Amino acid sequence: MESFSTKDMAMKAQKKILCHMASKSMAQMFIDDTSSEILDEFYRVSKKHSGNRTEAEKVIKDLIKVVVKVGVLFRHERFSKEELVLAQDFKKKLHQGAMTAISFQEVEFTFDKTVMTELLTDCRDILLKLVEKHLTTKSFGRIQHVFNHYSDPGLLTNLYTPKGPLWPNLTNICNGLNKLVEEGKL
Repeated sequence: MESFSTKDMAMKAQKKILCHMASKSMAQMFIDDTSSEILDEFYRVSKKHSGNRTEAEKVIKDLIKVVVKVGVLFRHERFSKEELVLAQDFKKKLHQGAMTAISFQEVEFTFDKTVMTELLTDCRDILLKLVEKHLTTKSFGRIQHVFNHYSDPGLLTNLYTPKGPLWPNLTNICNGLNKLVEEGKL
């Protein structure tokens, strides 16, 4: 019996096309305005922290590609029941991370880089497990790149330095995260 499936082929083509079109306009098809504003702030944080515009663009492009690909997998109902449980775990961990990030920003000098790094690492590991049967090694590298970049203790310390150069960006990120939480999207 032949295992050809036009549905599978269409999904693969969609993932491939979207991979090559990862841009702000493409992201807006899959990502709401608030999330897009948060991504813009993450870009600014990366650029200011690293001093490297190319690296900042690459990490955001990798993040968009991952979000879009996972969105395509959900849209095509590719996740098993077990994987959907992992997806819920990921969502809960992401929510916990957002609430922790907001709390650390609202109450100065409570920031604990170990806690933030651990939350981000847990999110990365759950996401990798969720997509392990669906995405390529290249996509795994993108996921690791994004999470390793933003869980860097130096970046987190700079981000959470009250009145520091990244503080306004952190405030905007946390305002956006608060909005997503209030809307039930995170």
